[in-house]
Amino acid sequence: MKALFIGRFQPFHLGHLSLIQQLSNQYELIIIGIGSSQYHDISDNPFSEDERYQMITQSLDAVGIHKYRIVSIPDIHNPPQWVDHVCSIVSDFDLIITNNPFTKKLFSEKGYMVKGTTYFDWKRFSGKEIRRRMAEDEPWSDLIPKVVFKIIQDIDGVNRVKRISH
Repeated sequence: MKALFIGRFQPFHLGHLSLIQQLSNQYELIIIGIGSSQYHDISDNPFSEDERYQMITQSLDAVGIHKYRIVSIPDIHNPPQWVDHVCSIVSDFDLIITNNPFTKKLFSEKGYMVKGTTYFDWKRFSGKEIRRRMAEDEPWSDLIPKVVFKIIQDIDGVNRVKRISH
């Protein structure tokens, strides 16, 4: 079975990594959808599609996960059409992995199998929390894979987050 896991990955963090590690033992392929892929350099989406792609691939390669494919899913801001939009980009999945109630509802209404994820410490392992910590000079590097930390350093990502969050 092939599972589709959609997220914005702003940034890719240890919660994402733990989930994908778990999923890779359960499914033949994890299709990772980079949601809102067209956005970058704004407070909710500071990192570009390419930067997020690098964060994901380098993190998964570092732990030996190779049963995945990444697809870009731009946002269309039209919830009734969103599932059809996603399916026009990637159609070869058997189920959706999400804990997002709205995503669950939209895919379930269209007849797709939807499974929730194991809960990690989502208050701590959340892109929003990590970006807040970056902006406020609070510790955050322990919440992301080491390769993601290096990418963020290399692109001066902390200063970008600070600049666009205030």
